[in-house]
Amino acid sequence: MKITNLNPADEIGASSWFVDIGGHRLLMDAGTHPKRDGLSSLPLYDIVKKEEVEAVVLSHCHHDHVGSLPVALRHFPKAHVLMTELSYFLLERVLHNSVNVMNRQREELGIREYPLFTHDEVDEIAPLFQGFRYNREIAWASFQKVRAGKPSPTLEFLDAGHTLGSAGVMVRAPRETLFFTGDVCFHDQTLLKSARFEDVQADVLIMESTRGARATPKGFTRASEVERLIKSITRVQRRKGSVLIPTFALGRTQEVLAMLALAMRDGRIPRQPIYIGGLGRVFTEIYDLQAHRTPRQHSGLKLTEALELEVLEKGQAEKIRLSGGKIFVITAGMMSENTAAHDLAVRMAGDKNHAVFFAGYADASTPGGRFKASKINEPFIFSAAAGEVVRRCEMDDFDLSAHASREDLLDFVGEVDPRAVLLGHGDPAARTWFQQQIGIRWPKIKVIQPKPGESVTV
Repeated sequence: MKITNLNPADEIGASSWFVDIGGHRLLMDAGTHPKRDGLSSLPLYDIVKKEEVEAVVLSHCHHDHVGSLPVALRHFPKAHVLMTELSYFLLERVLHNSVNVMNRQREELGIREYPLFTHDEVDEIAPLFQGFRYNREIAWASFQKVRAGKPSPTLEFLDAGHTLGSAGVMVRAPRETLFFTGDVCFHDQTLLKSARFEDVQADVLIMESTRGARATPKGFTRASEVERLIKSITRVQRRKGSVLIPTFALGRTQEVLAMLALAMRDGRIPRQPIYIGGLGRVFTEIYDLQAHRTPRQHSGLKLTEALELEVLEKGQAEKIRLSGGKIFVITAGMMSENTAAHDLAVRMAGDKNHAVFFAGYADASTPGGRFKASKINEPFIFSAAAGEVVRRCEMDDFDLSAHASREDLLDFVGEVDPRAVLLGHGDPAARTWFQQQIGIRWPKIKVIQPKPGESVTV
């Protein structure tokens, strides 16, 4: 089995793995690097562009896992694109939104390489998309090779509990097996239930390591963190301040909306409009429409019915009145420039009555990361557009991650009992922690940290 890490950076970046197994070739994920622009954000496709890839398998529809799919298919035009049926309902919308964002960044930021693909290109590749239910074994190799005497490996999607449609992927060949976790969550969220990776065993495990450098505090529970968020919102509203929760449109938005809907149902937060972004509204409607197909809690909770959702129009974030205890659940999660979350944060920062509450990851190099690191009443550079900002508003960070804790992931390694573990999708410190701990608990398991572009034979 030959595996190549196509992530262009030695950190969380563009998820993409090239796998040669049983004489057949597979691309697992086709993401873009969230902190890079233009061609530098792409996986290292040139390394494998001469290979005949028979299928592209997608773990879920976040941009760092699917954002370069049209580019990948230029290199591998014969490949079919396989995903869960729930991801199938999301993928085209995610890619079309990417085109919109790239077109805007070309104009606003002068990134001449954008767009990396067009709306027409997304429409042209859409017939290649195939969606499958969880726990169904699929033969994926090309007919020509199978006819020539190379039996097709199979793959199976297992619910990863991370976001709608997310999956771990089990690949079975006649002589060897591979399991790819994708992004996984081993605890229940407000809507989605935890991953269903029961009885997974494989010769090789490719595992995410996002939270490897973050220990779980003693006594921590997600329920207590949700409780802390709701109490914090009510405290801000009592002083007539408004709350901004910057979120990612897919997954985090719907989880936060579910927390608010349940709190309103219980009378803990007054019923009121919740201001969201247009893309967040689209994905929320898909969450509602696909609730009957989704392993989730509160299956009867339709967010678009339980909440009065108001979509902020373009430019409205700069004008809307901020008094009166409004709640904004707005993309982008990292407060990128030229987004409603960025513009609202600039307006709210100087008023001690308001609050910005983070409920997910924000990289330290982004406006959101700098806002998280800011200190009360001290100036800091928020962004190139906003310049120096003095934060007087309340700010807090709530650990409502959709990624598994490092302790749960470590236990999972023991359950899988692989010959080798390949660590990816994590910063160096996170991967190092896993390598050390696996070495202590299971010294016979080989641990590999492939560098960008590095191929390993396992």
